[in-house]
Amino acid sequence: MYLGIDFGTTGARACVIDAQKKIYWEQRIAYPDATAQSAQDWQSALYALLDKLPTPIAASLRGIAIDGTSGTVLQCDSALQPIGPALLYNEARAEAQAKQLSTLAPSGSNVCTPSSGLSKALWLAQYHPGAHYLMHQADWLTALLSGRPGISDYHNALKSGYDVQRLCWPDWIQALPIAPLLPSVVAPGSVIGKVSSSITARYGIASDCTIHAGTTDSIAAFMASEVNDSSTGVTSLGTTLVLKQLSPTRIESPKNGIYSHRYGDLWLVGGASNAGAGVLRSYFNDAQLSELSAQIDAHQESPLDYYPLHKRGERFPAYDPALEPRLSPRPKDDADFLHGILQGLARIEAAGYACLAELGAPPIRQVISNGGGAHNQTWSTIRSRVLHHPVCTSAHIEAAYGSALLARKHDVLATKS
Repeated sequence: MYLGIDFGTTGARACVIDAQKKIYWEQRIAYPDATAQSAQDWQSALYALLDKLPTPIAASLRGIAIDGTSGTVLQCDSALQPIGPALLYNEARAEAQAKQLSTLAPSGSNVCTPSSGLSKALWLAQYHPGAHYLMHQADWLTALLSGRPGISDYHNALKSGYDVQRLCWPDWIQALPIAPLLPSVVAPGSVIGKVSSSITARYGIASDCTIHAGTTDSIAAFMASEVNDSSTGVTSLGTTLVLKQLSPTRIESPKNGIYSHRYGDLWLVGGASNAGAGVLRSYFNDAQLSELSAQIDAHQESPLDYYPLHKRGERFPAYDPALEPRLSPRPKDDADFLHGILQGLARIEAAGYACLAELGAPPIRQVISNGGGAHNQTWSTIRSRVLHHPVCTSAHIEAAYGSALLARKHDVLATKS
């Protein structure tokens, strides 16, 4: 059996599948405060999930893979203890470091924003010196299980400046003072080694269980959809709105927040908007969303022109850190208000796929949805109307399932070889 663990924006999820991809067990742990999460919160969630593994499943595990939020980084010492805070995917304090990188990085580099892993790494090194390792969220959590720090995957390393075309850290990054802290980078899913004996003994995990290099949460969600053609877009409807699509052409456009991940023989292109279901949580609970959605005629256009950000700043389909939320005027009827928000989110999604096509990605013919928002049929109907394409829900909507597939795939490949 194979365990995938997803560390998303609000909590951690675990999924166990067998060699035939059948789900045997799932579990979720919420962070105490998703807006102020710490490395300690992740560690507690990781160990709590492992502790909840049914004994027969734990003893049958052959592989584990972990995904984490893209661009989330931390420093740690030689014993894997964090030094300084963990800087989350949406952290923007590294503005001065981003400006510094803009004078050093090649034109078009994706690291010259405060949200990049490299900008955050420079900030951490400046204000919290003395670290042994710079690690992405998934790297650190994987190292807690393997006991082997200093290893990353090229999905997580992309936003820290790793060259996924040449598969190396560029020379200009290796000349930075923080270069000794940077991890070695391997392909996502690569076998790092066996789970440490202390972890297998503590949680009853099979002693020959392997730990695999991970990926990002949005790529794990894409993997969960099992899409393998370039005419299908995959939209993750989580706290943020993430669009991904396979393309034979690599696309990089920092001004649009668009980047490409190496994905087999193709490129996985896309971007992440700061808008998403997170803004819905600011106004409605689950019961209200269900009740109000049922009152909306999704085939009719809302007259409201919203850009539903949770706070100032946008990443994709246009990078604009000064963009303000647009959520007024607010009608008296909450159903009308929700209609306007859902349509605004659909318009951002449509603009995102249009931008990808303009820059060279194949035109999409359909969209598959995953994430919590995929359950809202009213939203799906609105999106289909705005996108002018069919919208359906993935059979598996959780990123944890995608990470489990990642561990399974590389174990099967290793067995065949």
